[in-house]
Amino acid sequence: MKRKQLSMAIYGALTVSLLLGAPAVAQEAPQAKGGQKAKTMDTVVVTARKREETLQEVPVAVTAFTADTLDKLNVEDLADLDAQVPNLTIYAARGSNSTITAYIRGVGQSDPLWGVDPGVGLYMDDVYIARPQGALLDVFDVERVEVLRGPQGTLYGKNTIGGAIKYISKGLRADFNGTGSVTVGNFGQRDFKAAVGGGFGGSEYLRGRVSVARLKNDGFGENINTGDPVSDKDIMAYRLALGAYVTDRFDLQFAYDHVEDNSGVRGAKMLEANRFVPATPPLASRYDVRNGMPNVNETTLSGGSVTANWRATDNWTFKYVLAQRQSDTETNIDFDTTVAKIADVKAFYNDKQTTNEIQAMYDGGGRSRGVMGFYMFDGYAGGQVLNNFFNLLFGDTQGEVYTKSYAGYADWTFDLSEKWKLDLGARYTNEEKHAIVLNRGYANDSFSVPISVAANFNKKISFTNVSPKVSLDYQLTPDILMYGLATRGFKSGGYNIRAQATAVPRSADPFNDEQVDSYEIGTKMGLLDQTLFLNMSAFHNKYKDIQLSVFTAYDSNGDGTDDAFFGDFTNAGSGTVNGFELEYQWRPGMHWAFTGNLAWLDAKYDEFMYAGVNIASEQEFTNAPKHSGAFNIEYRTPVGDGDISARVGYSYQSRVVATTEIIRAEVPPSGRPPIAQDSYGLLNAGVIWNINPSWTVSLQGSNLTDKEYMTTGYNLNRALGVYTGFYGAPRQYSFTVRYNF
Repeated sequence: MKRKQLSMAIYGALTVSLLLGAPAVAQEAPQAKGGQKAKTMDTVVVTARKREETLQEVPVAVTAFTADTLDKLNVEDLADLDAQVPNLTIYAARGSNSTITAYIRGVGQSDPLWGVDPGVGLYMDDVYIARPQGALLDVFDVERVEVLRGPQGTLYGKNTIGGAIKYISKGLRADFNGTGSVTVGNFGQRDFKAAVGGGFGGSEYLRGRVSVARLKNDGFGENINTGDPVSDKDIMAYRLALGAYVTDRFDLQFAYDHVEDNSGVRGAKMLEANRFVPATPPLASRYDVRNGMPNVNETTLSGGSVTANWRATDNWTFKYVLAQRQSDTETNIDFDTTVAKIADVKAFYNDKQTTNEIQAMYDGGGRSRGVMGFYMFDGYAGGQVLNNFFNLLFGDTQGEVYTKSYAGYADWTFDLSEKWKLDLGARYTNEEKHAIVLNRGYANDSFSVPISVAANFNKKISFTNVSPKVSLDYQLTPDILMYGLATRGFKSGGYNIRAQATAVPRSADPFNDEQVDSYEIGTKMGLLDQTLFLNMSAFHNKYKDIQLSVFTAYDSNGDGTDDAFFGDFTNAGSGTVNGFELEYQWRPGMHWAFTGNLAWLDAKYDEFMYAGVNIASEQEFTNAPKHSGAFNIEYRTPVGDGDISARVGYSYQSRVVATTEIIRAEVPPSGRPPIAQDSYGLLNAGVIWNINPSWTVSLQGSNLTDKEYMTTGYNLNRALGVYTGFYGAPRQYSFTVRYNF
């Protein structure tokens, strides 16, 4: 096998998956029995390990989506990938449209607290995005979106403990090309997307591309007191890219992206009346509110990068990526969703980050090949949260967290024989967290006269970690690959910015780093003359020092009653996560395609210490449904100069817990169980008519049965009487016209 063709792209640790990753276009195979020609699945070339391989050669659990597939599945932002990837849970975080919550195989982070690393890493064109605000990216002018499951670190970027999601924008081409689309739909949806690119003056050496998206809708509900829209969308986004292809062996690429999200607040539905205003019952609509705070929820996100690619020799390729990113958010959170000032919060978040990464990739065409790299992250995250409780208690949370991280990694593959391959990798990480915190109480809602101090500290802590990886794969037949993998994931600890050191002294102490040791076996199969692809994996994860954000309460006046809100952040203990994943794609003939996935997840705490007692048997993992899956049927037929494809899809998820509470402490009448959603399914469909290579029209529908389902919520009942849920989108339909040139 020739392996001299090295990818100049950074790993991204991801590939185009067998599940829906390739367009549903078949290639003619040799004539089958009965005189009919069978149709095979496309051969997909990927760069998952920094070298060109077909999908079925790569021994990793990965799913990815091409631009065509994203269109077919009506993926408008990353949250729409939720059901299409095994054991992925991803949604907008509570009151925002663009703040991301992501879990893979039960590992993630639901609280967008600054200074805490996410469990699932998000990448925009090789650049790690450290903060969740603005990170629920909208899909436009995209090459593909890729999801890698399991711990990462030996091949690229920031070490991420649960997995990685990579958003890859369209590349730079020398020919003049572009696209434009207009979408209209119910709830006042009106989206405009456009992109144009090519060589300057017809040159293939200097290329550029600009893409823009204007995304709006009028919301799913309204504030019945003010008439303001609720859960609306108002986003302006654009990207610029330039490439200087100096020689055949060296190029420089520059990129800039910018997002302004001026959407209003997301609607939260009372699950029961707040006991402090019992005469204000829940509203009938799951989207309407009667909030008393202003409808302000604004986020600005931007970033720039420069990438240098150098093919030094036929065997060695080098890559350097320098990037900077920043974001600013202002938001109002009316926890109680009433005009009463029970729990009114105004928050400001801001962050900046600089990353440097250099990689060296080797492939001499012999029995070994691999990659080495060095990664640096220098980040700042800060903010201030102004709290008004009952219009009697006024306090703030303010501070900064500075993160410096250095890491070296390597991953090498050895051909032991024609059928056996061994992959060895390791990552060393040194990370420092520096927290400066000042949390105070104030005399009134002007927050100008401090009267008490809840926390005041300036502390540093460092973490070091070595994460090994070993993988062995066996090519049982030319069409069946089997593999086994053992790897470690690491996420650093830090400090709780919400610390209440006066009442709860331990809250000013650092929380520990967490670690996952993951063991996985899997197979990739191309069967029935390559018309059926099956990918299967089973895993066993040992999860240690699990970091949890727990909204709870404490006794503020010594009367024996927990009457004050407290956002605790702590290490729960340990857990075991077992799971199985199946992805399939079957093309029985030229017209039909069946794709989807099935997933099983068994996540349990082994240890969860509370007040000196192990309450593991009473607690549940968040965002870890036991059963989930998706099934898509597509029919496609030629029409004139193009074709028509029609799709029906169904996704299912069993019961899931969305928030973490100490169940033992949450007892009636003051407490409530964690926010949970029972099992549910969603029905989607779409028709796409490619009239010719230039024109496409499509009609799409999602949640066609208008299923009511919660994604997350707030349980602050013990101190504030708040028990609310945030619901997924209702039935939607849209019509799109697109022109390509």
